[in-house]
Amino acid sequence: MANPANPLIVQSDKSVLLEVDNPRYADARDSLARFAELVKSPEYVHTYRITPLSLWNAAAMGMAPAEVIRALQEFAKYPIPSNIEREIIEYMSRYGQLSLYAEGPDLLLLCEDEDLAEEIWQIKKVRQFLIDRVDETTMRVDPGKRGFIKHALIEIGHPVEDVAGYVEGDPLYFEVRETTLEGKHFALRKYQSEAVATFYAGGGKQGGSGVVVLPCGAGKTMVGIGAMEILQTSTIILCPNVVAVRQWIQELLDKTTLRPEDIGEYTGDMKEIRPVTVATYQILTWRKSRDSKFEHFKIFEARNWGLIIYDEVHLLPAPVFRVTATIQATRRLGLTATLVREDEKEEDVFSLIGPKRFDMPWKLLEDQGWIATAICYEIRLELPDGMRRKYALAEDRKKYRIAAENPEKLVLLKKIVEYHKNDNILVIGMYLAQLHLIAEELDAPLITGKMNNADRLILYDKFRESSIKCLVVSKVANFALDLPDANVAIQVSGTFGSRQEEAQRLGRILRPKEDGSFARFYSIITRDTRDMDFAAKRQLFLTEQGYQYVIAHGDENIWETPPEDFFN
Repeated sequence: MANPANPLIVQSDKSVLLEVDNPRYADARDSLARFAELVKSPEYVHTYRITPLSLWNAAAMGMAPAEVIRALQEFAKYPIPSNIEREIIEYMSRYGQLSLYAEGPDLLLLCEDEDLAEEIWQIKKVRQFLIDRVDETTMRVDPGKRGFIKHALIEIGHPVEDVAGYVEGDPLYFEVRETTLEGKHFALRKYQSEAVATFYAGGGKQGGSGVVVLPCGAGKTMVGIGAMEILQTSTIILCPNVVAVRQWIQELLDKTTLRPEDIGEYTGDMKEIRPVTVATYQILTWRKSRDSKFEHFKIFEARNWGLIIYDEVHLLPAPVFRVTATIQATRRLGLTATLVREDEKEEDVFSLIGPKRFDMPWKLLEDQGWIATAICYEIRLELPDGMRRKYALAEDRKKYRIAAENPEKLVLLKKIVEYHKNDNILVIGMYLAQLHLIAEELDAPLITGKMNNADRLILYDKFRESSIKCLVVSKVANFALDLPDANVAIQVSGTFGSRQEEAQRLGRILRPKEDGSFARFYSIITRDTRDMDFAAKRQLFLTEQGYQYVIAHGDENIWETPPEDFFN
């Protein structure tokens, strides 16, 4: 019931305000994350929004409307507007009103009632995928358009529950090792096993497609391996880059009884199609010209695949969405640390890969020791006097680069690196000229997209072995990079307001440390500029996960304060 001491204010426009300085803040935040999206997070009051998609994901994870309403009531400061309760019930009840199922060779769309069926039948963008009407509430769907009709329906506010089932794919028998090739004990963690079980759903039609959301460093690859083991079928794994492809192959060989000849790499470097084929999004979307066909889409027809795993599904390119729409009879597992897409195509993920099936709060995994305890710093610098006029007169699109390349950042960066000289440091940025200068000043290797994969892997290995203590990296290190001993990341520039990038960069240092030490994530920004504006946007996702940024000025030497002091 409403209580003035509670932290939530629920408003009639479906926005929800959460007071940070409240004893119940953390519990309310974790509850909200199940059915609402974080919009902005300044110091004292965070704003969430309840959206149709956030409610449909909650429904797909088994939440009932009454449960969402009770959660709001439990933390609400004032009575909940009556329209909010009605809209929660309205939107969540839509999940399940439409369902796709198979009957012999036919694919059928079942509507909850005749009125809904008539509405659907009259919509042109949906009608093009329908063959005919079977009865008052059932329509026959073109089987080859299974994904397209789901996408068209969610665009008009009607999510489809797909229980039409899947092809089994070619069998592939293997086991997960109890002892890795390195002689270490191995077993899925409890939450990883729960994620696999939720996705699999006992092998029934209710499971088999959807997204598992876990923090960077929490072992999403192991969830993929678990899904492969339980299904025992030929599998395609799609990754954001070649480094990720080879890490998947290495993990499969280390932790399963799959043999090298069972696993193929399909990248710009080699084209192997085997029972388990690991490919990059980049090679799949390559074509000779803008008007040419995507030649490598033939990989999807090369075998009778039983499972497709989309690693870092939030990066899925639009052409792969299109081909995914045509292969809805294949089980699909998306893995990601964040469902946030900068192109705002979250509904495409929902309709074509599947709804969110499993989610685990970052801070909960941190509390359990599965990912490192991290502290985030935002250190603000002034723009030098000689650059202020240049910044003021610059076109808007150039202002960010001027602020991001503030030369004072290098001075501060060298101080932080010197303090952390015994740590394993990643310096991450966006602009190559800035990174080349930093690498030269720090006498550290620089990894960019222009470096070939073999040379990158050599440097990553040296970093893992601690023969290199500091790496300067461009955006190529944002995703799917396994550097378990990295414990300090220093961000000097980012991709404008990319929330997913901020999460991925923090994720580079979240592998738990053997000594239990803190991971430190520094963002060096120029105050009162576009750099500061974009930094605030990038931090949104991490703030939702429970991370707070320690704000300091460059002359405060904040890095010298023991991290424990900020948690007391």
